Amino acid sequence: MHFLDQAKIFVRSGSGGPGAVSFRREKFIEYGGPDGGNGGKGGDIIFEAVAGLNTLIDFRYTQHFRAPRGQGGSGSNRTGAGGEDLVIKVPIGTQILADDEERTLLLDLTEKGRRVVFLRGGDGGRGNASYKTSTNRAPRQHGTGWPNEEAWVWLRLKLLADAGLVGLPNAGKSTFINQVTNAQAKVGAYAFTTTRPQLGVVRHKEREFVVADIPGLIEGAAEGAGIGDRFLGHIERCRVLLHLIDANDPDVAESYRVVRGELEAYGAGLVEKPVVVALNKIDTLDDELIAALSAELEEASGGPVIPISGASGVGVDWVLDKLLEEIGTDHGKVADDDEGEEAIEWSPI
Repeated sequence: MHFLDQAKIFVRSGSGGPGAVSFRREKFIEYGGPDGGNGGKGGDIIFEAVAGLNTLIDFRYTQHFRAPRGQGGSGSNRTGAGGEDLVIKVPIGTQILADDEERTLLLDLTEKGRRVVFLRGGDGGRGNASYKTSTNRAPRQHGTGWPNEEAWVWLRLKLLADAGLVGLPNAGKSTFINQVTNAQAKVGAYAFTTTRPQLGVVRHKEREFVVADIPGLIEGAAEGAGIGDRFLGHIERCRVLLHLIDANDPDVAESYRVVRGELEAYGAGLVEKPVVVALNKIDTLDDELIAALSAELEEASGGPVIPISGASGVGVDWVLDKLLEEIGTDHGKVADDDEGEEAIEWSPI
């Protein structure tokens, strides 16, 4: 499945149906009079966040969404049928943005099953029976129905994850997520093997949490270098970041500063998030060099550094312990229910 995290669509609710102009004329009925019914209400445009979706690719091929209008009223005071609501299903974490220069946020769907009426359908017009008064016994006016609402909007997906992986290209992020989850991310001996965000669910010490891997950052990503920083939006909601540094880089401290600089340039509070720093690929080094590089990296980051090997699994449990510590003890706990079956707290994918 292709990954798409932005799409522009047109939405329009249904117009209200017109009211009817009708008079009761029946043999042997002494008193007739107006009996035109009201028109039906137009359909609403509703956005619903559903589980099981993690891309907006469907909106590349279907870009126009129109709810049906209400039916007109008829005689015998019969109200017209209302138009069916049009429910647009989107992945959890989808934002609805206005089509303006500022991309104003209109709606943020972060909860599973949340349904929001985005555009309300027009009310039906009044039939002539509702215009009858003591001085106007045979009205011939009627309402035409209230108009619909329409808009062009942008859909922007920000994946929901508890921990986000950041680092330079070839830092070993895909190897790490493959080691701790069943994500099966592409791994290669060249830069930018990851071209789209990857999600994986980690199970560790009877807890589970979601990890997001995004394409690597290089210097100047904020200005569009490499793949750019457009995918950083997918880690804005993360509680903690895992920063991986390749132990084979010529200057591990500079590798750390480059990525931190790009996070700061992007903004959105990413540099204020808790971060776990890990020196990756230590299986290719001896203990003395590992200690020297770790000390150099600790000086640059101002915090502890965990030496790991994503390929062999050395130090991975240590990293997961630190991530769980930052995520919180009340999140993702796996427990047994009364029947002895495994009950898992809701996960964002």
